[in-house]
Amino acid sequence: MRFLLRITFWLGLVLVLLPRDKTPESEKLPQIGAADAVQAATAAVSDMTQFCKRQPAACEVGGQAATIIGQRAQDGARKIYQIINEKKEQLGNEKAEKNEKKAPDRTGSIAAAGEGDAVTSEAPRDTLTQDDLALEWHGPETAN
Repeated sequence: MRFLLRITFWLGLVLVLLPRDKTPESEKLPQIGAADAVQAATAAVSDMTQFCKRQPAACEVGGQAATIIGQRAQDGARKIYQIINEKKEQLGNEKAEKNEKKAPDRTGSIAAAGEGDAVTSEAPRDTLTQDDLALEWHGPETAN
């Protein structure tokens, strides 16, 4: 909750400090200096610190409300965390089941050992033709 308040404050401060274009409407607005704005902000903060002295019942109820809201936020975050973990476990279990049911990866052109015809482990030899054997081999020519 404090995080949101801080973000709101700083974002508001940035928006206020952004340069503005001169328009006829902006000329009608009152002109306030930076020193006046700082004095007003200091007075407002000082007044807020004295609020609980002036209105102790309102401060007590506000504190209790903040506590309840904080607990509800924690409970909601805990529920979301549990839901995410349950979904993650379900997806993990489904993936494991699919992997168990899935056949091993292989192409249909090669039979696995024990399936179909006997698998030969040796490659055929003497596949060169007589024309291939008739050619003489020459090494690379070297330039001397």
